[in-house]
Amino acid sequence: MAEIYMGTGRRKTSTARVYLRPGTGKIEINDKVYNDFNEYFENKVWTMHAIEPLKVTGLEGTFDIQIRVEGGGKNGQAGAVRLGLARALVAFNPDLRKTLRDKGFLTRDPRMVERKKYGLKKARRAPQFSKR
Repeated sequence: MAEIYMGTGRRKTSTARVYLRPGTGKIEINDKVYNDFNEYFENKVWTMHAIEPLKVTGLEGTFDIQIRVEGGGKNGQAGAVRLGLARALVAFNPDLRKTLRDKGFLTRDPRMVERKKYGLKKARRAPQFSKR
C-alpha cells in the first residue's frame, strides 16, 4: 500500500488537514473530487496561494491530494491548505524543508480577528462623539 503523508494547516479560523499519496494529481476537497483547485477556490489568487508549495518544489501532478478544510472563509482556507500542503511535503521529503522555509511556507500566520469590546461598535471603533 502507498505511503500517506499528512500535514495540518491553520489560518485565521480555518483548519485544513492535507493528505498526500503518490498518484496522478487527483484533487479531493471535503469528499468531493475536483479537476483543479480553481473549482473549489473560484478566485485565481486563492488558488495560486494554495498550490504554491507544489509549484516551488516542482511536484505538481505527482500526488493525489485529499483535503478536509473547515471554518472561516475561502481566503483563510487557502492559507490553511498552503501550510498543510507544505507540512505534508516536508513529511514526504525532509530535504524540502529549507526550500519551503526560505519561501515562508512553513510559518504559521498568527493574525486573528480582534474581539469586539463592550461600549464600542467594533473591536476599536468608538461610537461617534457629539459635542451638543
